[in-house]
Amino acid sequence: MLWGEVAALLTAVCWSFTAVFFSYSGSRIGSDVVNRSRLVFAFGFLLIAHRILEGQFFPTGVEPFRWGWLAASSVIGLVLGDAFLFQAYVLIGPRLAMLMMSTVPIISVLFGWLLFGETIASVELAGVVLAVAGVAWVVTEVRGDPSLADRANYNKGLLFGLLGALGQVLNLVTARYALVDDFSAISATVIRILIAMIILWGVALVRGQFLGTFDKWRDRRVLGAIIAGSAFGPFLGIWLSLIAVQNARLGIASTLMALPPILLIPVEYLVYRQKISRRGMAGTVVAMVGVAMLFLL
Repeated sequence: MLWGEVAALLTAVCWSFTAVFFSYSGSRIGSDVVNRSRLVFAFGFLLIAHRILEGQFFPTGVEPFRWGWLAASSVIGLVLGDAFLFQAYVLIGPRLAMLMMSTVPIISVLFGWLLFGETIASVELAGVVLAVAGVAWVVTEVRGDPSLADRANYNKGLLFGLLGALGQVLNLVTARYALVDDFSAISATVIRILIAMIILWGVALVRGQFLGTFDKWRDRRVLGAIIAGSAFGPFLGIWLSLIAVQNARLGIASTLMALPPILLIPVEYLVYRQKISRRGMAGTVVAMVGVAMLFLL
């Protein structure tokens, strides 16, 4: 059965839409506001879905060790990792930010080997080399003659993208420990979102930004983008990603979830009217060929 692989592919589709919606809303009201706002809407969607699928709004009788691993996964992935990724959306745009996330399979293969005994064959190593080369080819492209400020933001965006990728890997690893014995992926998602929501809104309260967040929702276009991004990202995307890591090898699942850069090429051109350079296209293709080699083993 290929349920894990199919779920990973659908995750990539969801995250492609999420990148566009959150890039737009983050540029309008700030990535921090979007990061905590999306969790509120996603949590509402999840409670309804959990009631339909599991017969109750919130999971009960969950063992302490699962709470511990899910809490770690939530903090690393949804709080820290996504904070870096959302800031990368604003600084370098959705396609390039997601391209940095294509390094996730590379790191995941290594973690899968170290922690779960997943072997690395010669074809996989070749795929790793191609993926790294493709990413490096794109991100080192000289874009005209940018100012020092633009170059600093660009480099910062690349760094945040890589930190987001590392957070994504550690998020999947810790979540996998919580999903043993066929624990419900939707239940795990509800718990992870709740923990992240408490942390991020708690920080907003301490900083005096709690009520100000709701003022940002008055922009209907921004609010619509946040709700749409929440539906595709922390609701469907995270749910599907947990199904993927529960039913497929970590490296394979991560590989398929790294496809948004390819999916975002026509979107970025049509929506943002941003030309994609030949070098950008070539580098993206090379990176995805490497990713595909990891999958085809």
